[in-house]
Amino acid sequence: MGKRVMLFILTNILVLTTIVIVWSLIVSFTDISGNITGAGGEIDLISIGIFSLLIGFAGSFISLAMSRWVAKKMMKVKVLDPDGNLTRQERDVVDKVHKFSRAAGLMHMPEVGIYQSPEVNAFATGPSKKRSLVAVSQGLLQSMDDDAVEGVIAHEVAHVANGDMVTMTLLQGVVNTFVVFFSRIAAILVSRLVRAEMQFIVRFAAIIIFQILFSILGSMVVMAFSRYREFHADRGGADLAGKDKMAHALRSLKAHVERAQIKNDRTDDSAIQTMKINGRGGISKLFSSHPDLDERIARLEQR
Repeated sequence: MGKRVMLFILTNILVLTTIVIVWSLIVSFTDISGNITGAGGEIDLISIGIFSLLIGFAGSFISLAMSRWVAKKMMKVKVLDPDGNLTRQERDVVDKVHKFSRAAGLMHMPEVGIYQSPEVNAFATGPSKKRSLVAVSQGLLQSMDDDAVEGVIAHEVAHVANGDMVTMTLLQGVVNTFVVFFSRIAAILVSRLVRAEMQFIVRFAAIIIFQILFSILGSMVVMAFSRYREFHADRGGADLAGKDKMAHALRSLKAHVERAQIKNDRTDDSAIQTMKINGRGGISKLFSSHPDLDERIARLEQR
């Protein structure tokens, strides 16, 4: 569910910040880094723009290339060997992923994994359709019936078939470009408020601070795109598993969230917090990777 998006955005912020720190330390005040001004003291917007474009898309594509590896490591995913000695449950998950992948027209089967977590969750990630990963939590397999599990897996396979990670990467590259561009402009303006001997330190620190801040704000655009693509994945899941199974999966998710929220009304349940599949109101909704479950169910039923 929300794991794919959250892991990608977190990785992107870390990669982008690391690139800028290393580059700034190496080249300091050079034209291409966007750290100097023209003879008249004007800001060199063209140099900053070129630098921002290169760094922005480089950070995004590096994050995409790392996405499957990061997901495996952070979530401790056990990758299942289709030709290995699997349990009945593991074999069932592999068979479902492969069945829907073939139905979706994928030429290469995704890696399939299970990770130990009480949360009811699943995600698909990877740099391409050829090198993708579909993983489900143990909590999902234990909490849902077979039809609901099929609906969830079909939804995740639809993400792979739709190429959502690649399109998200392109969007993230555009967001990164603006983040790098405006963070450097802001840093240059702030550095002009201090003495000349302090400008380098202030500018360097300001770049990092503004970049992290703008990255967080920029994530709202990526999250909005993620919410939009969830509706497409629901439709894709309905095409693969059947509309009834996809709707049943969404209703099962909603029922689980409601039960867990009631049970843990006075506690901070990390299993619920990390699901990020139920829409919330106010500003927090802007940072949600998934639309409200009621809206997803309603749109699927109106299809």
